[in-house]
This record gives sequence, C-alpha cells and structure tokens, in this order.
Amino acid sequence: MKYDAKTMNRIKRIEGQLRGILRMMEEEKDCKEVITQLSAVRSGVDRTIGVIVSNNLMTCIQNADTEDEMSDTIQEAINLVVKSR
Repeated sequence: MKYDAKTMNRIKRIEGQLRGILRMMEEEKDCKEVITQLSAVRSGVDRTIGVIVSNNLMTCIQNADTEDEMSDTIQEAINLVVKSR
C-alpha cells in the first residue's frame, strides 16, 4: 500500500507529541497535563488508523473483481478497525 504525505505527516505529528510528553515527564509536569497529551496522542492514532483503513478499503473495493472478493475486503477492514480498539 502506498501512504500519502498527509498520512505520514499525521504520524510525524504523533511522534512529536510523544516526545513532548516525555519532556513533560522529565520536567515533572502535573499528571493531568500528561494525561491530556496522552489522550490527544491516542485520538490521533485512532484517527490515523481510520484514515489508513478507509483508504485501503476504497482501493481494494475498486480493484475487486467479484462480489465475494469485495465482501471479504470489507470484512477484513472491519476486523482491522475492531482489532485496533
């Protein structure tokens, strides 16, 4: 699968947030601030998973040759989303 620049930028943003959280922990910031940032990272990861799965699903459906293949692809995408939770 080919990942676009927007998706990779999402991951880079999450990476930056995680570095910021480590810095906050080293500076012994209040736990509420750390948890808030961790929640933002989790939300960012969840949204990125959704983007990747939906982009892949659209590509697979467009390339499906049969109804069964399309149905299998949709089920696999659903399983990926459920597994990520």
